[in-house]
Amino acid sequence: MKIDLPRDFDAQTAKFSEILAKFNRVHSLTNYKNLNEQIADSIAPLEIFPQIAGAETAIDVGSGAGFPAIFLAMILRECEWHLFEPSPKKSAFLSYVKAELNLTNVRVKSCKIEDGEAFAAQLITSRALMKTKDLLEICDGFFDAQTQILLYKGSSVQSELEGLKAQIYGRGNRNYVLIKGGDVI
Repeated sequence: MKIDLPRDFDAQTAKFSEILAKFNRVHSLTNYKNLNEQIADSIAPLEIFPQIAGAETAIDVGSGAGFPAIFLAMILRECEWHLFEPSPKKSAFLSYVKAELNLTNVRVKSCKIEDGEAFAAQLITSRALMKTKDLLEICDGFFDAQTQILLYKGSSVQSELEGLKAQIYGRGNRNYVLIKGGDVI
């Protein structure tokens, strides 16, 4: 499935890149050299797992410099995104990006997810934050049987998924994993 990008997506990603470059000089948020690759990686699951596009509420765990959540939020504008990032400099960056890009569907939570007030989201994303079972444990209370859990993983993903039903799509060094909350509960 081809992703329909909003008309202003390129302008927004260019502005994001400028903001990140400015913040990176002072705060060293990320060492990514090619942001276009990171942006493409962030949005690729929309074409692989088109069912995630219907989510109305989403959580991104360990949002860091905004990959993948900021770019998914640019496209899935009807979805309310909750970005959990405990690092003060990273959550300040995310709040600044939210304001500068007028991402009214983004809520930045300056805490670990396990310290947040639980609610069941329809989509949970996380990009290479921790082992899958540990992530599912800290997200307890934030998903139900209908939740889709989208993970951006590296090559060792198979060993992390033992005992879990999951859809896996590999592309290069990246594995995109989709787990239904009902298969975890």
